[in-house]
Amino acid sequence: MAGDCAEREVRAEFVSEAAGTITRTREIEEFTNRILIHPFAARLTVLLARCNVRPNTVSFTGMACGGLAGFAYYYYQDFRYALAGFLLMIGWHVLDGVDGQLARLTNTQSEFGKIIDGICDNVTFFAVYVGLGLALSREQGAYVWPIIVAAGVAHSLQAAAYEAQRQEYDFWGWNKESAELRTAEASGASARDGSLLRRLVFNLGNRYVRMQHIAARVNVQFRDRLASTLAERPDADPLIRKRYREIFAAPVRTWSVMSANYRTIAIFLCATLKVPMLYFFVEIVGLTLVMLLFLNRQEKYHREFLDFLDDLN
Repeated sequence: MAGDCAEREVRAEFVSEAAGTITRTREIEEFTNRILIHPFAARLTVLLARCNVRPNTVSFTGMACGGLAGFAYYYYQDFRYALAGFLLMIGWHVLDGVDGQLARLTNTQSEFGKIIDGICDNVTFFAVYVGLGLALSREQGAYVWPIIVAAGVAHSLQAAAYEAQRQEYDFWGWNKESAELRTAEASGASARDGSLLRRLVFNLGNRYVRMQHIAARVNVQFRDRLASTLAERPDADPLIRKRYREIFAAPVRTWSVMSANYRTIAIFLCATLKVPMLYFFVEIVGLTLVMLLFLNRQEKYHREFLDFLDDLN
């Protein structure tokens, strides 16, 4: 018994120490994630790691929270249901942080798991949009559906662009291999192996990667130039990545206005004020304009970094 207790204490100490190293890149992290979601998720990750819970189980549990949030928002006119929808979405946010942290902590990361995580994330917002859409169509008519579908398309493009910016920063700024934007061909090689379900999931992942490249306007020439410079000047690798972080950290951080956290808050506020259609219009018009503005300014930062590479050579 004493041996078992000692073993559990060692295990708990190990997990607690490791938990400090599994969070996302801090300098580009969104504010509410930094002060609320991820600290809470880190504590929950420790508990689940002790219980040997698998990351994919956490992803599917988060998806269930999202589905229940959609059901709750169907009754958004009742504040109690709107609040329940909001809290369920917060629960999904926490679990969404846990699954990635848990995978890194237990060294069970996989491309399959990452794709499952992404699918679960999209299912959550799909459920909420459908719940609100059903309620609004009952109240106002079927005309609301084209607007909601357009908002969903805008959301997908905005989210893809946001995640692509973060992935590019992690890869070039910190050399995090797992964060690189993989090409559809590279992911497709893995998709040829395994069950029908795995192939289907990887095909969906391939399509999402393509959308990320398109939505984020990934500059192939810029990436090729940076990759070739790093290959030719391994001695300057730390300096190059440091300068990349100095130039791109602030602009990538501003992309957090596209994060799911603020959408969750906006949905709740609009539902509470009984104007959920306002949220969909903001997503279609407001956030799309912000995304285009952010994409257009990228060229400025690319030029600044390329000038640095020219001076380096």
